[in-house]
Amino acid sequence: MKPLATCAAIACFLCPASEQAEAASAPGPDSAFAQALVQSMEKMDSDMMSAPMNGDPDHDMSAMMIPHHQGAIDMAKAFLLRGRDPALRRLAQEIIVTQAQEIDVMKRRLAALENGAASTTPLTAGGKTAPGKISIGDRVYTGDQTSNTISVIDPSSNKLLGVIRLGDPVPGALSPLYTGQLLVHGLGFSPDHRTLVAVSIGSNSVTFIDTATNKVKGVVYIGRSPHEAFFTPNGKEVWAVVRGEDYVSVIDPITMKETRRIQTANGPGMVLFRPDGRYAFVPSSFTPEVNIVDAHTYKVVARTPQASPFSPNLAASRDGTEVWFTLKDSGKTQVMSAEPPFKILATLDTGPLTNHVALVENAAGKFAYISIGAENVVKVFRRDEKHELVATIPTGDLPHGIWGSGDGSKVYVGLENEDAVSAIDTSTNTIIATIPIGQQPQALVYVPNAVPDGEGSADLTPLGDIGKAEHLKLAPPPGKDSSARATVSVNSLGALDLLQAAVSGLKPTSSYTLWLVSSRTAPFGNKAALVTFKTNLAGAQVAQAIGPLRQVLTRADASPSQPDKRFLLLTQGDSDTPELIQNDNARAIK
Repeated sequence: MKPLATCAAIACFLCPASEQAEAASAPGPDSAFAQALVQSMEKMDSDMMSAPMNGDPDHDMSAMMIPHHQGAIDMAKAFLLRGRDPALRRLAQEIIVTQAQEIDVMKRRLAALENGAASTTPLTAGGKTAPGKISIGDRVYTGDQTSNTISVIDPSSNKLLGVIRLGDPVPGALSPLYTGQLLVHGLGFSPDHRTLVAVSIGSNSVTFIDTATNKVKGVVYIGRSPHEAFFTPNGKEVWAVVRGEDYVSVIDPITMKETRRIQTANGPGMVLFRPDGRYAFVPSSFTPEVNIVDAHTYKVVARTPQASPFSPNLAASRDGTEVWFTLKDSGKTQVMSAEPPFKILATLDTGPLTNHVALVENAAGKFAYISIGAENVVKVFRRDEKHELVATIPTGDLPHGIWGSGDGSKVYVGLENEDAVSAIDTSTNTIIATIPIGQQPQALVYVPNAVPDGEGSADLTPLGDIGKAEHLKLAPPPGKDSSARATVSVNSLGALDLLQAAVSGLKPTSSYTLWLVSSRTAPFGNKAALVTFKTNLAGAQVAQAIGPLRQVLTRADASPSQPDKRFLLLTQGDSDTPELIQNDNARAIK
């Protein structure tokens, strides 16, 4: 029996495909649109007729409905090119989003059936299938703030495939004619895993990228200094926090236009949704409160106090019961109920420069993996009433963005001051791979099945010069009893270099200066101040300086006025008393 091309989501296409084709062939005011409908229906009929059947209703329904839904998507896209009625245009947009999500679910169910795992494949809180084991179609992405790139990693091999270049590094990015993105930082992805969004702080932009082709689909410019963005669970909107102001920008991912603004506390730091889509959680970077937004009414319905003002990141549990958010300034992590009245359940002292948190579920239980930047570790807490610390995993320098694989077997963490990503095996809580990437990764996301077919390496470029970096460590001078420490990265910006130092163990809210000196011993010879900064509540901070630093530190034409090597020195204020000095065993910057 020939299948009928019917779809409840498209009210104007309810008759059999043969009748629609006959009607479409009749003369009309838009023959191009009619022909597009005919072609989409003929392809749908052909694909449905050739869908493999095996007598299993679960298998056969999915196999038949995938091309059926694709036909609806094709017709909706054809309509958007020519249709004018606003209600029907909105309906067509919803068809594209919702039926693409349903296709993804059915493809996953088919894969599970073929692998004999249908009865054990878990569901998320929203009813969607949870991603399966790591595959060659999965991707790990990082937002590389200094090189203005997105690094693309294949987690099945733990190899860098290349980078997506969204802009040029400084100083080229400071040209008045510069048109690329600047300070690529935040990342999010769509529920169907087909679209990546990248937030660039310096250019006030949200970039939409096709995950299968790595091509930029469009850019939306919003308010001052946005930080992070994420899709709603139904895929119909993207919410981007505008941290330099006091609102969330709501973006239509089809038209790529801002549709509304949601007023929040000053400095919203991130937004994520409860998996059922009812509430959005927005912590603040400048105000000590988390705003809870009703995603249906776009209204703030609750304000939960934070232990301190600076929260850069949060994660919601798969079952929709709790939210974990980090506090970078005070080195704490708080656990909040995801149900009204949104009470704080626990406050954990996690460590200076507490950056991001990932919630992971696997055979061993439920865990929170938290990157602690100043301690160069990831700490693992059990998600139960006690919130017990069960592991401390040493990483490279300044761990930042973190995300778990769909099956909970791996956790990936970006190393900001090492320009790398480390893969953690959650069964042993050990590092199994470290992958060189772009400069100073910030946000990191793991996107299952981002590339359903092919290699997914199109439009990627190699690291090139942005892979040129050196990494140093500073320690207290001999004989000084101190817990202070620092890691330093020096990244190539072409003619210039960017130095970034992550320091900890200092006096809270105090002023310090980082110097270039010609001698490691007092009075340190020639001194040049690089940057002065103030530590946060935990006695930690990240400070930056730009200049021809590698050349200064490695000059071959030594002279009394230009020594052949310089060292880094940290003092409190303008004092000559060293707090930290570059290690003896630190290799020269090349």
